[in-house]
Amino acid sequence: MTINDNNAAPSRPMEPIKLDNLLISFTTEFQRVWDTKNLRSSPAGFWRPAPPPDVLPGYFSMGDIAIPGFANINGTNVAAVVREADSPSIDSTKGKALRRPDNFELVWKDSGSGAKTYVSIWRPIPPEGYVALGLVCASDHEKPSVNSVRCVRMDLVTPATAGPLIWSDKGSGAKQNFSAWSIEPPIAEAGEICFLPGTFTGVQSHSRPSSYLASYALRVPLTVQSNAAPATPMLSGFGSPSPIEPATVTQVTRLPWFAVRDDMHPLEQLRLSPYYRLERADRYVLVGHEHNAGDQYRSVKWTAARAQNASLLQVFNRLTAIEFDRAWPIRTPGDDWAIRFSASLTKTFTHTETSSGGWGKFYPLEVVALAAKNTMVAVYQLQSEYRLLRVDNTAVTFGVEYSDDESLFLSQYPSEKDAMITCPSPKASDHEQGEASFGQDEIPVLPTEQVMVTTDTAP
Repeated sequence: MTINDNNAAPSRPMEPIKLDNLLISFTTEFQRVWDTKNLRSSPAGFWRPAPPPDVLPGYFSMGDIAIPGFANINGTNVAAVVREADSPSIDSTKGKALRRPDNFELVWKDSGSGAKTYVSIWRPIPPEGYVALGLVCASDHEKPSVNSVRCVRMDLVTPATAGPLIWSDKGSGAKQNFSAWSIEPPIAEAGEICFLPGTFTGVQSHSRPSSYLASYALRVPLTVQSNAAPATPMLSGFGSPSPIEPATVTQVTRLPWFAVRDDMHPLEQLRLSPYYRLERADRYVLVGHEHNAGDQYRSVKWTAARAQNASLLQVFNRLTAIEFDRAWPIRTPGDDWAIRFSASLTKTFTHTETSSGGWGKFYPLEVVALAAKNTMVAVYQLQSEYRLLRVDNTAVTFGVEYSDDESLFLSQYPSEKDAMITCPSPKASDHEQGEASFGQDEIPVLPTEQVMVTTDTAP
């Protein structure tokens, strides 16, 4: 028997996630389809997302929700729901983002269990070019309505796998065996986020599903807004240059609420800050300067400290879950994310270098320059600060910094011909032994990278 539980707090609309002609939003309102109180099995409840028509008009479920236990999930759980965008696909050959299922295939029913009520679980059969993202329950043995769920166009999803067990009918006495499993998103590629609507999959056995069982996650690109880079500093005289140039916000990416850990409940995040802004501000920092008043070239050397700090990076990750050099979240026992997902930032956003190994470099950088006669020279290094902001522009936590040893800039006064900067990469063997501690006046065990800054002006 279907029981209506609609006592959840009213939902607040958010700007939907747009993927081509698909709109994705979230609801905290559900309708209970059935539970296992009448079965001789472990407790479980099966719910259908019920987006309120006055808040989320035209939105549909992609499948039902299964939970262990009999708790009322209204106002405590969240599920993704979808609707067709008003504008068509940018590719006119692709058609609609959503379609009704053509039919349903019976997966399990409670025949033989002796339960007082009938229940059954069905798999939607999608039209060609579309996929079903979850199973659908019924409080009888009849097929669900084709309007109870929507299938998603195949190019808008990515394959997923079965996750932890939610429930099995073991002990129910039903003629058929059945087990319900959560779905695990794949590890996101750089520049995308893969997330699940909250649906479940299932098989006619008590064993874990094999890899051939089709499961899917939504896949959305993490777009980056780019602004002009800061102007390279130029010397205008023989006086000491400024040690730090003004910072410029050069790149901004927007993260959905469920991909960020904050010091509020996830559903408060959905209500108060449905999106977060992760921004990168770049600036040039002075590595060193030298006034060569003589009439010969002079070699000068400075040591540039890394802006990266291993301890601060660990704390930033613990507070926000965000990783800069790999996908997150890193799965640990007891994870309780409102929406299961995997996200990975673009390499152009997290690394100004051509190599992605910079976030693991904490040892100092040695910089060598040649100062021409009667010349002031200065070498600058590009440094970035990353800040995570809520919708109201408050910071979630402190910012973290990153320095780029490939973006070194030479300025000289008086201005001569173009300077040449090279940054040879260290050999792999240079780093195989890891980092070593060293005192204030000691040289680190590992060879430091050298940057040779030269000009083509004759002495």
